[in-house]
Amino acid sequence: MRLDAIYQNGRFTTLDPERPAARAAGVLSGRFVGFDEELEGCTADVTYDLGGAPVVPGFHDAHYHLSHLGADLLKCDVSPSAAPDLASLYARIASHADGLAPDEWVLATGYDDSKLDDPPTREGLDAATNGRPVWLVHASHHSGVVNTEAIRRMGYADPSDLPDVDAGFVERRADGSPTGFIAERATELVNALIRPRPVEEYIRAIALGNDASLANGLTSVTEPGISGKLAGNGPTDLDAFITARERGLLTVRMTLMPEISTLHDLGTANGHRGLDLGLRTGLGDDHLRIGAVKLFSDGALTARTAAMNEDYADRTLWRGFLQDDPAVLKEQIVAAHRNGWQVATHAIGDAAIDVVLDAYESAQRAFPRRDPRHRIEHCGVATDAHIQRLAAAGVIAVPQARFLSELGDEYLRAVGEQRADLLYRQRSFLDAGIELPGSSDCPVVDGSPIRGIHALVNREIPGGRQLNLAERLTPAQALRAFTYGAAYADHQEHRKGSISRGKLADFVVLSDDLMSVDPGRIEDVEVQATIVGGIIKHGGI
Repeated sequence: MRLDAIYQNGRFTTLDPERPAARAAGVLSGRFVGFDEELEGCTADVTYDLGGAPVVPGFHDAHYHLSHLGADLLKCDVSPSAAPDLASLYARIASHADGLAPDEWVLATGYDDSKLDDPPTREGLDAATNGRPVWLVHASHHSGVVNTEAIRRMGYADPSDLPDVDAGFVERRADGSPTGFIAERATELVNALIRPRPVEEYIRAIALGNDASLANGLTSVTEPGISGKLAGNGPTDLDAFITARERGLLTVRMTLMPEISTLHDLGTANGHRGLDLGLRTGLGDDHLRIGAVKLFSDGALTARTAAMNEDYADRTLWRGFLQDDPAVLKEQIVAAHRNGWQVATHAIGDAAIDVVLDAYESAQRAFPRRDPRHRIEHCGVATDAHIQRLAAAGVIAVPQARFLSELGDEYLRAVGEQRADLLYRQRSFLDAGIELPGSSDCPVVDGSPIRGIHALVNREIPGGRQLNLAERLTPAQALRAFTYGAAYADHQEHRKGSISRGKLADFVVLSDDLMSVDPGRIEDVEVQATIVGGIIKHGGI
């Protein structure tokens, strides 16, 4: 038999229990067709010698904003590494603004006030940008800071007239004047002015995100939210992804989650709700498909907008809030479930997790379905009772261990030591029989799956403290999370997630073996080559 390619002399960790390891793999029409002795007598159009390098299945991130990553690369970077203090943040924004037209929006991203000497303000941004409107996005992407000109463009000549927003937050001083900081649904006031970005700009962002993802060994990602009010760019996001793929700019396999606001009543007798023509979860192919519908139930711990059952440790009489009335959220979830959608709901605080689980359980009782595999994105403050309910309902938690690496000190300030062991649990999900997907929520934090695996194994927060060591994973469990586990969360484990005959030929060549390297050095392992469908898309061999 003549194959498209044979990759030989490698150390393949397959994650396939029937053949856990291999030295050579054959590829035909983008799929694995045989290994080792099964390739005897086969020839190939091209044969690659891997030189004994370690090989693992292609990494899959279950919650990764590829288009946002690319869009952020087009904005002014004020992340802590680029702007470690407030003066340097203002200086970078001022320099960026100088290159723009006089009335053009200044878009900056990545700031983290917990790592600055002082928080940015409306007036500080005014001084830095010479009258231009500014939208400075927080690293969490749930909040940010606007300046006076931005508020004026919202329609308020006097900044103090900026209204409070239901399920949002507008920070004010004692005299009622806004500081410029806004969060959650209050951010829709500025998004309405700057979105959608021009389609060619969005396509460029997708291309930039694609290339950055391939460099990190990602062969598949799930983008949680397109075309919505809080996530995505605009109503033609799917078309932009299709166009990027047609132009050869998108080679990472994508599962796209439309935001709940895109679903509507289709006018049928049974109250069918979905996208036009009844499109729903599962439409598409191995390169681009529609996944779960995305909902938001609460906010973020960093902004203190995640909905908690107890007060925040550093803010008395404040427990965050839900994005919508629980009855409205339940109605949306039940309707989406009834009409065949997989549902993925953002819920970080323990109070929000309660509400979402109530809705999932109600939906399944009213309209039983086989293996809907609904998801809770983040599941950031999860109790033992939550985990038992998740397991019983077949719901998948999608936590981000990497959050602990970059934001863990701020989380501890938010919840306090008494609740620290509830933060971003992982081993407890596996012990309860719940398949754990690996994810980063990039660009909120670094999107390298190798660093994500390091975080799952080590659970270090800034400063080096290891948080709740009982939740650590073994390297093998962590690798499974960023391969098979993420594919399972997408209902795609039969097509990817392991190096197996008949599955997509997606794999990564590494500089060292994740299974044997010192656990404290996992993050130092490098991606040598990323192969999608048997074709090298990044690096070389």
